[in-house]
Amino acid sequence: MKKLKVEILSPTGKIFSGEADHLRAPGSLGNFGVLPNHAPLFSSLDIGVIIVENSGQKEFFATSGGYCEVKDNKISILAESSESKGSIDLERAESSKSRAEKRLASKDKDIDFDRAKLSLLKAINRIKVVKGV
Repeated sequence: MKKLKVEILSPTGKIFSGEADHLRAPGSLGNFGVLPNHAPLFSSLDIGVIIVENSGQKEFFATSGGYCEVKDNKISILAESSESKGSIDLERAESSKSRAEKRLASKDKDIDFDRAKLSLLKAINRIKVVKGV
């Protein structure tokens, strides 16, 4: 069976490069999956989990948005930020989640609620990746 060539890039560098049998990504209009010989596709990405499956093994990556292009069995993901499961500090992610929840519960007029909500979503996403979704 044909394989997909997958590359995940972020502003900090190459996060992943390898082959896959299947990839799942958080599109802005909903999650989508890609198998070999998929039709060409270009999609914006939302905060979520990218799952790369190869020979029965799954690798998980947190992303906070970006773009995905699928063409000729090659998937290129340009992420605003992306982290592999092994690079995420669970304690730090849980601390970020707690801080964001406290800010959202606050009645302080100086709190940027949109920013706090975004921080909460990113922290929850990072925790999901560490725990294997």
